[in-house]
Amino acid sequence: MEFMLNNEFSQDAVPKVWVLLNHRAGENAQVLALAEALGWPFAVKRFAYRRGVPYLLLGASLAGIDRQRSDSLTPPWPDLVISASARNEPICLWIQKQAAKAGKQVKLVHIGRPWKALKRFDLIITTPQYRLPMRPNVLHNATTLHRVTPERLAQEQKRWGVQLAQLPAPRIAVLIGGSSGPYVLDRAAALQLAKQANELAANAGGSLLVTTSARTSDSILEAFASQISVPAHLFCWAPGQSNPYYAYLALADQIIVTSDSVSMLSEACATGKPVYIFDLDRVERKWEDLTLEHFFAFIYRMAMRWAPKRLTRDLAQVHARLIGERRAMWLGEVFPSEPASDSSTAMMWAVRRVRSLFELGVPAEKDRGEFSRSREAMNPAFS
Repeated sequence: MEFMLNNEFSQDAVPKVWVLLNHRAGENAQVLALAEALGWPFAVKRFAYRRGVPYLLLGASLAGIDRQRSDSLTPPWPDLVISASARNEPICLWIQKQAAKAGKQVKLVHIGRPWKALKRFDLIITTPQYRLPMRPNVLHNATTLHRVTPERLAQEQKRWGVQLAQLPAPRIAVLIGGSSGPYVLDRAAALQLAKQANELAANAGGSLLVTTSARTSDSILEAFASQISVPAHLFCWAPGQSNPYYAYLALADQIIVTSDSVSMLSEACATGKPVYIFDLDRVERKWEDLTLEHFFAFIYRMAMRWAPKRLTRDLAQVHARLIGERRAMWLGEVFPSEPASDSSTAMMWAVRRVRSLFELGVPAEKDRGEFSRSREAMNPAFS
């Protein structure tokens, strides 16, 4: 169990929190980030999911998990559950239902896009790609929540600094995601990304800090590395390994992120450094390079156009927002001036809205009004 405590309130008055993790590293980072920012005591719950379970059809149920191999869900019940992913929605509702039988009210906060009715959740914290409607219980942020703080960056820089100090500056971090939805990160994409990153570092006399992610296929880093001639530190993501990701963010002078990952884009922009988006839509491919993966990506694009919005994501909404706010540029373009400072108030609004659920801090009605004005000021399209 992990604990954080905000000394502003007495220990008895502070809500107790359960954080439900899932199978996606990016979503886990977000729920943990919110729990840490709240400063309330929280316990982390991990689950072993059953295969072949129709999670979207489950109500308040634990049928989707192997209870023997999952963390226990027993009283005392929490005051707040923070979660993400369709797999965890039945678990959240089950916890709420069991607690209600004992006379305990549990608030549910969902990050991303829920598949259950929006009204089933006390608060939904979402970002532009999900295109959720405006509702009193939906908070629309420009970027995802993240764990990038000055303290964490300084700590990781100190931890990895000696090992990476020999790499010449400027250092360019390259954050590689993976195929997702309409985007295909294949060998052709890896080769093109590597050539552009290598050229950028070579022209500046610098080096590369390269990391893959949980969604990156094994062959991608090998293809990328085959094109690198500048000094570089390459990390292949694997569960349980010591990861220099935050050290890369701290030490980098510039950052390149593949366009498939909103989480890594949000984290990169949080540093306030120049961020370049590698556009997977512009990868040059030959007909013989096309595979079934590209066919599925094409089907997804058709679904984005014709299917109900809740069935797809549109990451172009996020790209346009970050570029419009001058917090990122496409790789190959040049920042007209210094990148805009990280004006993201995503975590601030998230914390305030969660606190308002317990009448701690700003009341919900006032908070909604202030957020609405801030949102419209940042992006008139929302007005």
